[in-house]
Amino acid sequence: MFTAMYKGARISARKVRPVADLIRGKFVDEALAILRYQPHRGARYLEAVIKSALGNATDLDQNKGRRVSVGDLIISDARVDGGPMFKRMRPGGRGMSHLIKKRSSHISVTLEEV
Repeated sequence: MFTAMYKGARISARKVRPVADLIRGKFVDEALAILRYQPHRGARYLEAVIKSALGNATDLDQNKGRRVSVGDLIISDARVDGGPMFKRMRPGGRGMSHLIKKRSSHISVTLEEV
């Protein structure tokens, strides 16, 4: 089992979750092909995290010297959780102020061998 995380990605988790649902349970090469042609900005973030997990899987030091075939890896878990928010104030009507929440997310991907 190989994991990779992107903590504090500057995109709302709500925007990335539908893209993560597309690739969950698919083979890694198939998932990367799906993400390559998605127009969503969240697809770029997921693609980077999958490539990082793939690098962890092919690293011989981390695998105790055994080789892992890329064709045998599936995405067992693709999770997008909410991260910290930047809070900003914006002037509102009648002298009030409104809170603007600039949301971020934590993206994690887990790969497993078939």
